[in-house]
Amino acid sequence: MSCAHDALALVDQLAALGPLPQVKALHLPPPPAPGAMRGEFAALELDDGSIGLSYVLLGDTWAGLRRERERMDLAGADALSLARLYAGGNPLLRTLGFAALNALTRHLFDRAGFVPPPSGDSLGALDPQPGETVGMIGYFTPLVPRIVERGARVLVVELRADLVGELEGVRVTLDAAELAGCAKVLSTGTLLLNDTLDHMLTHCRGARALALVGPSVGCPPDPLFARGVTQLGGSWITDAAGYVRALVDGASTGAMARKFTLAPGDYPGWSALLARARS
Repeated sequence: MSCAHDALALVDQLAALGPLPQVKALHLPPPPAPGAMRGEFAALELDDGSIGLSYVLLGDTWAGLRRERERMDLAGADALSLARLYAGGNPLLRTLGFAALNALTRHLFDRAGFVPPPSGDSLGALDPQPGETVGMIGYFTPLVPRIVERGARVLVVELRADLVGELEGVRVTLDAAELAGCAKVLSTGTLLLNDTLDHMLTHCRGARALALVGPSVGCPPDPLFARGVTQLGGSWITDAAGYVRALVDGASTGAMARKFTLAPGDYPGWSALLARARS
């Protein structure tokens, strides 16, 4: 079973809690700038205020979602049915399904009274040391200098051939097999969306620390921890209405959310959260 199917199996259990919130709206950011390296995320809002994020800069996802939003109205849609589209092969529907999966996860967290601990480290608690090589799946441009200045080297696995090369402690490669030599790996949460997570994790079996980070890392943690991920880093939205306004306007959403870091020891487990929600 893939990570996607495992996550959906957990979310399906929410039906036992009674009626679930429906979709209120899909919110898209402004058109992305050509060649943009920064992340852009859509927000799926449920009618209880829960929000799930999904990355929209893969291929022509943003444009496709814009067309689809004009053609179909998601308001009132069944969030659980929408989440199941995450396991399909259509990239647009998969993006919507992932956002719904994240929104329903947030719904359960809120209903169970679970709040992940705040993050004090955008490096996923990897603590780079001099002489180490830190693997990086996806080019986290702002984080690279922070790793290099600690005396560690960075091995970046990318999909873009134009980024391949070496410069000042950073090596960019297209070969994921090189991750086998890294004891610490930092990965973008986009792996959850483009269906490459399980494949990429096969190259990280030697990693004793594996962090998956990004604003859209908001799905059930259990399948990720079971696959050897040691830290999850995401965005915990604290002001849903303000976040949506800022996202749609293309403004900073930083004041409406905080970063969190979640490790297995901080997490009670999906079953325990369901039990809390029932009570």
